Amino acid sequence: MSLTQDDRLVEIAVEDDGPGIAAERHEEAFRPFHRLDQGRNLQSGGSGLGLSIARDIARAHGGDIILGDSAMGGLKATVRLPV
Repeated sequence: MSLTQDDRLVEIAVEDDGPGIAAERHEEAFRPFHRLDQGRNLQSGGSGLGLSIARDIARAHGGDIILGDSAMGGLKATVRLPV
């Protein structure tokens, strides 16, 4: 995890070394009730709302959440918020 800040914005980045998400599916991951991993059992958790709600909250505060590739090989999620 990293945190950076300048005069206009704070940026929090979280990275992992998991399987990641293909770049062409990044926006799809934010769709409500949409689960990218079809192999997950519905009883094992996850309703497909987490990223959608988190992005809505960030945008309501003038920011955003962006997905990208991690230098560790997995996914990088970046939350940007104005200060």
